[in-house]
Amino acid sequence: MSLVESILIVAGLIVFEVVNSVDNAIVNASVLKTMSMLWRKRFLLIGIFTSVFLVRFILPLIIVWISVPTISGTDLFLAFTGQSDVAAHAIEQQKPLILMFGGVFLLFLYFHWLFLEKKQPLFFERFLKEKHGVWFFAFAAIILVVIMYLARADSMVMLAAAIGSATFFILYGLKQTAEEGERNLVEGSGGMSDASKFLYLEVLDMTFSFDGVIGAFAFTINLILILIGIGVGALVVRELTIRGIDTIAKYCYLKNGALTSIGFLGLFMIVEAFGIEMPSVVPIVITFGLIGVAFWLSKRKIPKITCVEPTVSG
Repeated sequence: MSLVESILIVAGLIVFEVVNSVDNAIVNASVLKTMSMLWRKRFLLIGIFTSVFLVRFILPLIIVWISVPTISGTDLFLAFTGQSDVAAHAIEQQKPLILMFGGVFLLFLYFHWLFLEKKQPLFFERFLKEKHGVWFFAFAAIILVVIMYLARADSMVMLAAAIGSATFFILYGLKQTAEEGERNLVEGSGGMSDASKFLYLEVLDMTFSFDGVIGAFAFTINLILILIGIGVGALVVRELTIRGIDTIAKYCYLKNGALTSIGFLGLFMIVEAFGIEMPSVVPIVITFGLIGVAFWLSKRKIPKITCVEPTVSG
C-alpha cells in the first residue's frame, strides 16, 4: 500500500467518523450543558483515553481475533504494528468473514435510519416516513435470507451474516434504552450527579463507537490505519461536542450523507465478502462525495431549514 493511499484512507476514516458521530455529539452536548465546567473538561480529557485508546484500539482487535481465532494475542498485536506477515496473511484469509459481518450490520443500520428514524428529508427519503417503519423489519429479513442463500457454499460466511444481524438488533435495543436515558438527562428528570452523567456519557460512547469501528473495515483491514483514522475522528468529535457543536448542528443534511454512505459501505463489504474485489479508493470517493454533497446542500439552505430533534442513532 502506497503512502498516498494510506493518507487517503486515514482522511476518509476521519471524515466518516466525525460526520457519523455528529448526531450523538449534539445530544451529548445537551447533557454537558447541565454539567459543571470541571466535569466538561474531564469529559474531554479523560474521554480521550477511554474513547480512543480503549474502545477504538481494543474493539477492532476483538473483531479480528474473533474472525481469526487461530492466531495468538502476540501475533495479533504484531499484525497491528505491521511486524507479522504470517498474522497479516491469516487476517487476509479470513477477510470475507469480517466483511460479511460488518456489511450486514451497516446495511441494517442504514435501512433502520431510512425507515424508522426522524430525519431532514433529502431526495427519496421524503417518501419514507416513520409510519413506514414496519417495512424495515421486512427488508431486514429478506436481505438476510438472500445473503445467506447466496453464501450457502460457505457456512462460516453464512454464520458471519447471521452474527452481523444479531449484533445489530442487540445494539438496537441498547440504543433505544440509551436514547430514553439521555432524554431524561436533558430534561433534568434523571436526578444524576455530574460524576454519574460523566460515566453515563462514557458508556454511551463505547456503545455508539461500534458503528464507526465496523464501518472502518470497509476502508481497510489495516488495524493501525483504522486506529489512526477513527481515533483522530473521535478526538475531533470530542472537541466539537464542547466547543462548536451548535455550528455543526446547522448542517442538517450531514446525517443524510453519513447514513447513505454507510449503506453503500455495507453493500461494498458484502460484495467483497463474496470475492468481488473493489479498488480501495471506491469507499473513500463515495464517502467524500456523499458527505460533500450533503454539506453543500446544508450550507445553501441553512437560513431556510429547521433541524429535526436529533436521536441517538450511532
